[in-house]
Order: sequence, then structure tokens, then C-alpha cells
Amino acid sequence: MQADWAYATVGELSAALREGRVSAAELTESAIARIEKYDPELNAVCAPDFDRARAAAREADAALARGEDRPLLGIPITVKESFNVAGLPTTWGIPPFKDFVADEDALPVARLKAAGAIVLGKTNVPLGLGDLQTYNAIYGTTNNPWDVTRTPGGSSGGSAAALAAGFGALSIGSDIAGSLRAPAHFTGVYAHKPSQGLLPSRGHTAPPNPPLPSEKDLTVIGPMARTASDLALVLDLLLPPDPVASGGVTSVRLPPARHAELSDHRVLVLEDHPLIPTSAGVRAGIRRVTEAFTRAGASVAFESPLLPDPVEAARTFVLLFDSVVGASHPAPVYEQLRERAADLAPDDHSLAAEHLRGTAISHRDWIAVDAVRQRHRQAWRRLFEEFDVVVCPPMPTPAFPHDHSEPQWGRRISVDGVDHAYPGQLVWAGIASMPGLPATIAPVGLTEDGLPTGVQLLGPAFEDRTPIHVAELLEAELGGFRAPPL
Repeated sequence: MQADWAYATVGELSAALREGRVSAAELTESAIARIEKYDPELNAVCAPDFDRARAAAREADAALARGEDRPLLGIPITVKESFNVAGLPTTWGIPPFKDFVADEDALPVARLKAAGAIVLGKTNVPLGLGDLQTYNAIYGTTNNPWDVTRTPGGSSGGSAAALAAGFGALSIGSDIAGSLRAPAHFTGVYAHKPSQGLLPSRGHTAPPNPPLPSEKDLTVIGPMARTASDLALVLDLLLPPDPVASGGVTSVRLPPARHAELSDHRVLVLEDHPLIPTSAGVRAGIRRVTEAFTRAGASVAFESPLLPDPVEAARTFVLLFDSVVGASHPAPVYEQLRERAADLAPDDHSLAAEHLRGTAISHRDWIAVDAVRQRHRQAWRRLFEEFDVVVCPPMPTPAFPHDHSEPQWGRRISVDGVDHAYPGQLVWAGIASMPGLPATIAPVGLTEDGLPTGVQLLGPAFEDRTPIHVAELLEAELGGFRAPPL
């Protein structure tokens, strides 16, 4: 069998399946063999489902023989552990829930299966999806295929590692503070954080909550792939509204990408953030993208008075983010945090202070913070009248070494040899999450140390096709995904 099916695109696999050059059973057996060979070192697939995958592959081959042609028919994929899959555990890495087994598929999983996808298993996550690294007491630590001493990111780190290692053609993940974007950047794959509220997420629910529609603030689900065109395909499959919650609305029509060619785009490039520097390796990737736009003849700017205040944006994001996180804390923990927040100096607006305030924020104060968010959303609307896409870092650094020290907020992140507060990495995630903008991560080459680096492409709200299409155009210029030297 052809050796490179492991890294083939959905389009390539679909064509080969239709033409009889490979069967779904062969693709599935090849993917399983690859997982069994490499995953003991990576630990990406925490809940394999090989027997049912083999059965689904046989059904897919029978459907192909009947002439069926569904978008993912016969394509092996993985799913982030936090999505319910009937018959598999959904734990979110939380030890008390290690025996919780879902009895029905999450809506996004059901839609991928209906499109013909074969689920190989579920991929690892951090405890409660709450880290930029992927490890927990149930499943252990997931390693980066590029360097097993480093993290693949979190919280969709298992999915990103699986894709980079060739364990299936697609995966799906979720994102509140970079959980799709950091792992894609750290492992050299593609991911798309959609506009907030665009994709229904029923069944992406922490156990033992029922799988009812529950859209948490800032939280989205989204596709992960090894090519930008596959992101677009999965986006369309997940796009229809949830029939349980939509009040009869059955379709959503997104506007097309703004422009066909790189040369047509008006681009704003951001390399720096006032609260944390950007490493040389990440800067080099941003500049490769800038040079591609410039060569094509696009309009490129490096500053704009229309850009919302990035420091205010970061503080607002932290308050909103931690209001979501704090709501799930047990009562004794919440009370401790509330007391600590009450002791903060009123003029302390450091990110550390805002993280603490956000965990115990009152509804009155949350409304005031949300008003700031709405002002930023309006500012972004004005900015995207002058620009089509904003290019910025996904994270300040490439993948960093494993660091499981506690407490998490006491960790440090090294940016070109200088230590900074670990939570400070979230500023580039917040730039899209806080105002609810779509953001696509595209791999743009390797650092001098041989680690992948990516770029974050921001688009106008609900114009998700624009940043995905820009990622596809950059793929042609810069090469896109490359396999790690396993």
C-alpha cells in the first residue's frame, strides 16, 4: 500500500477511495498500525476505539461499492476527549469522572460520522481543559512529535499531536484561550477558531452534565487538519445550527472569502505585544508571511490607529475568561479566591490581579467588563473596513519543555532566555477570543532549532472563510504542513 497515505489530504484520500486505489479498511488498518507503533512514545490517543473503527470501515467500503459519495466517507479521524462519543469515556482529564461513559455522540461528532468519517479514538487533554500543556492523572502526558521533551500544547494537544504524527486526516477540538491555536502552532498543523457562536457544540460538556445546548462565553469548537482546504470542509459540515436550540433555523450562510489572491488583500501585521515579547523564532515566521504578501503585491501595514488598545484587550479578556473558569470551581475554592480578590489593591491592574478578580467577579462588574468588550467589537468592525486580515503570533514562543509544576500560575515561560509569567502567553489568544473573531492558524516553517512555528490570521466576525482562504493561499507560497522527523 502507498506509504504516504498517513499524510494525505481528505481530497486525496477521497479520490483514492472512489477510484479503488485504496479501501477504507486499508486506511483504517494503516492508521491503527501507525498509532500502535508511535503512540506509546507520544500518548496522543488516550481512548482508542479500533474495533468499532474497523467495523465502520467495512461499512464505508460497502457504501463506496454502492456508489455513495459523502464528504468524509472512509476517512479515519480522531476526536478530542472532551467531546462525547457514545460508548467511550468523557472525563476531561478529571479523576472523579474516569468511569463516566457517554451514551450518545456529541452533535459535532454525529455530523462527522454522518459524513462518513471513521473515528479511530479520542485524544488526550489537560485536567479540566485548563492548561497550555496536555497531561492529567488518568491518561498521563502527551508529547510533541517534533520533540518529545516538549508539550504539544493544550488543551487540544492530543488532537494536534495525532495529526502531526499521521494518526488520521482530521480532528476536532475546542478553544477558549488558545486551546485550538496553541497546539496547532506548537505541532505545525492547521486549526480554525471560528467566530463565537457560529458552530453548535452540544455534547462538548464536562461530565456528568447532560449533553444539552450550553454555549459558554468565549468557548468555541473547531476543526484541526493538515491543510487549510480541509479546515474549510469540516467547517461546512459543522456549520448548520443545532436543531434543538435554533428555533427552526436550519442553515447559516457565511459570506465568501473577501479576495481570491494574496495580492488583493489589505493586511495589518502585528509582531509585538506590550505585555510580553515575541520570540525570534515566531517573529521569523511572521516575517515570512509578510514577505509573501509583499511579493504578491498586497497592501501591508504594521500599525493602525484603528487597532483597539491591546493592554485593555488583554485585561478584559482575562476578566471574562476567568469568570467562566471561576464558575466551575468548588465552593470552598471559590470562596478562597473571592477573599484573595477582595484584598487586591484597587489600582493593581496587572494580569495576575485581573485573573484573580475574574474568578470571583460580581454580575454587576461582569456587565461593565462586557461593555468594554462591546466597545472593542465595534473597534474591530471599523478596523476590518480598512483591512481584510490581521497577521499576528499565535503564541509568544514555539513549543516549550514540559513543566508540570504547581501552582500553574507560578510557572515561568522563557522568551529568548528571559523569564515571563506563564499566564502572559494568553495575550495572543485573547486578541481573537475576547471580541469573538475567527482566527486561523497556519504553519509557516521551522525555527533555527527545528521546531514548527505558525501564524495567526484574524478575520472579521462571521467572515470565517477569509482567514481560512488566506491560510490556503499562504500554503501554496510557504509549503504548509511538513511531517516531523519521527
